[in-house]
Amino acid sequence: MHPNPAFRKAETGQNLAFARSRAFGTLAINAEGGPLISHVPFLIAPDGRSADLHLVRSNPILRQLAAPQPAVIAVTGPDGYISPDWYGVDDQVPTWNYIAVHLRGQLSTLDAGDMRDMLDRQSAAYEDRLPKHPWTTGKMTPDVLNRMMRQIVPCRMAIEKIDGTWKLGQNKPDEVRGAAAGHLTDSSIGSELDALAGLMRDPPA
Repeated sequence: MHPNPAFRKAETGQNLAFARSRAFGTLAINAEGGPLISHVPFLIAPDGRSADLHLVRSNPILRQLAAPQPAVIAVTGPDGYISPDWYGVDDQVPTWNYIAVHLRGQLSTLDAGDMRDMLDRQSAAYEDRLPKHPWTTGKMTPDVLNRMMRQIVPCRMAIEKIDGTWKLGQNKPDEVRGAAAGHLTDSSIGSELDALAGLMRDPPA
């Protein structure tokens, strides 16, 4: 997380809502040979106290989970390069604006019997955002579904801490930050640049 307090003003609820909306992040735990990382979809509980996810059975992270382990899920959002020329004032330097939220806590495996419920809840949460009739596991042949579920392991991270960096140029005057935001639509360096521009114009207070 960026140390500048200007970029750390988002409240816990805003950070949690951002992570819940993205629903995809980078899971990391420590191991003897170095950090282990996996990219996972996840589902945050309604009370915000846990995140459910699953890992393929061959994932090396699972070999570390004989007991709960400290873990982090890093969730990133819009990001982009900011040219000093865009500010319209002198003596500026290049930077990169972005949003990142870190969920920290204890990661553990769940009973294999929980996998079907987790799969149903996760798919329902994602399918409900799409403009179509939702897909459900009921559409699958039972034997095929059971075979596939045996290849994945349900996990849960008990969320103990939520940190967020919303680096959107809040250390600049409003008009300077707005000028830079206006140039992002002409850029191709970053991702979701229109969304980033909008957030720069109206960052968390």
